[in-house]
Amino acid sequence: MADFKRGIKAGIIVGIVYLVVAVIIVEIYRNLLSIELPMSVAGLFLFPLTELTNPGFVVMLLLGYIGRGIVFGAVFAALYHYLPSVNSIVKGVVLSLFLCIIALLEIVYTTPGWPTGGLTLGAGSYYSGMIEMSSSISTVWPGIISALVFGALTGFLWDRFRGKELAEERKGRPVLLVSFIVGGVSWAVGAAVFLTDVVAGWWPPIQSEFWWLELLLTLVAFLGLPGWILVLVAWRKTKRGESGFRWGVVGGVMMALTGMLLPGALAIAGGVFSRRKPAAEPVPAAIGQ
Repeated sequence: MADFKRGIKAGIIVGIVYLVVAVIIVEIYRNLLSIELPMSVAGLFLFPLTELTNPGFVVMLLLGYIGRGIVFGAVFAALYHYLPSVNSIVKGVVLSLFLCIIALLEIVYTTPGWPTGGLTLGAGSYYSGMIEMSSSISTVWPGIISALVFGALTGFLWDRFRGKELAEERKGRPVLLVSFIVGGVSWAVGAAVFLTDVVAGWWPPIQSEFWWLELLLTLVAFLGLPGWILVLVAWRKTKRGESGFRWGVVGGVMMALTGMLLPGALAIAGGVFSRRKPAAEPVPAAIGQ
């Protein structure tokens, strides 16, 4: 069983630290230097932070940082024993690299012609730990650096918190659980946008600048849900001590093909891991690794 409480706590704290540092740096540029924040610096901190005097924006910003910290911490806890190295900081960096790859694949997948052409969507949000990467190549490297630092800090805090004794369970179950939750949220958001487009009369998609994204939303609405349900079945099978390999892999592939790359990749990994039988005896959570 994964120590989700430990991972989520570490992720939330690092997210808050990032928010505080970002606000300080932005205020220094705006008030002391009286210049616009360079893209090379802005890429390190997710959001442009240009409306800090707006209470609604501040609340949304706080929820964004904390929300991403929760996701990162949950994924870190679920994958902890599968990540290479015995050092938690290295594990955090490896996870950040994995999520960066997922984010870059999502950029390429949702932005035809990137980075030399195609859509230019500005500061599009692509989850890679704690990164807000643009569909422009100029902010990719700062985003990757930020992700690596975020992962390292999460691993560092993981070691600072005391682990609890956990009963061993079917391998891959925690990963499938995280995939199911993240996939459900992703599908709900995509389906809501799709329904809004239908009500507004923007569907079926037409040959326009954003036709590919409209097509992806359609795929999420109609194919993402069955994939998500298959992942639920896989998780329930692992809960009973059975393997969720076939259900998890098929559901993960369906979600990934519709653009839900992170939950899809987790579902595939969880399905593969679930083929391994659990240990018979309880084991303590890793402490200080």
